[in-house]
Amino acid sequence: MARVVVDVMLKPEILDPQGQAVQRALPRLGFEGIADVRQGKRFELEVAEPVSDETLARLHELAEKFLANTVIENFTVRVEDGGTSGGASGDARGAVA
Repeated sequence: MARVVVDVMLKPEILDPQGQAVQRALPRLGFEGIADVRQGKRFELEVAEPVSDETLARLHELAEKFLANTVIENFTVRVEDGGTSGGASGDARGAVA
């Protein structure tokens, strides 16, 4: 069984009020020197079989169509253990790196 991780983050040009709220709270909690905080989402998918290139492409499609709002978010898809060691990332155009 393989674990595939999809990380979804707001695009850099999109305002991140949750990240800003955390950043403002850090000095009050004694954490100095943090220049920026961005908040995102992480999805962990357990895949029953080893992850082939075809499976990874389908998981990229799943992330692009269902897990991320590609108008305002970028995402990465990677195999964490088992299966292949490859990964893919996407932006509003759904590009694969």
